[in-house]
Amino acid sequence: MDAENTHQVFEWLWSSGQLSPADIQQLPALGISAVINLAPPNSSNALPGEAELVAAQGLAYVQIPVDWLQPDPAQFMQFVGVLQAFAGRKLWLHCAKNMRASAFVYLYRKLILSETEDAASLPMREVWSPNPVWQNFINQVTTGHAQP
Repeated sequence: MDAENTHQVFEWLWSSGQLSPADIQQLPALGISAVINLAPPNSSNALPGEAELVAAQGLAYVQIPVDWLQPDPAQFMQFVGVLQAFAGRKLWLHCAKNMRASAFVYLYRKLILSETEDAASLPMREVWSPNPVWQNFINQVTTGHAQP
C-alpha cells in the first residue's frame, strides 16, 4: 500500500493515511466492504474524486470530515455508529496521515471494546503522540462516555 502509517488493527479493520488510487484498487482483494475517511475534503493531501474511485470498486464510502484544529466529540459517536452499521464486514479507516484515524481507533478500543490502555493505544502510539488539541479531544470523549 502507498498509504503511510498503514496498520491492520483487527482482522476486520485497517487504518492508514490517505489512500492512493492504486491502494483503492487493492481493497476488494483484501475483502474490504467500506472506506471511512475522517479527513475533510480540503485536506492538503486529499484525493480528488476519492468517493467515486471507492464506489467504482463496489465499496461503500463514508466521510466524517473531522477538523484537525477542532475535532468534535460528537463525530466519535458518529464513527461508532458507522462501525456498528458495518458490523461483520471489513473496513478501511483513513485520514490524511493516520493521526485522526488512530485517535478514533484508540477511543473505540478503550471505550467501546474496554481494552487495556496498552492494547487500545495501538496503532496510535506507533503513529504519533497526540498534540494538546487532540489530547483535549480524547479527554472530552472519554469524560462524555463515562457519563450516564
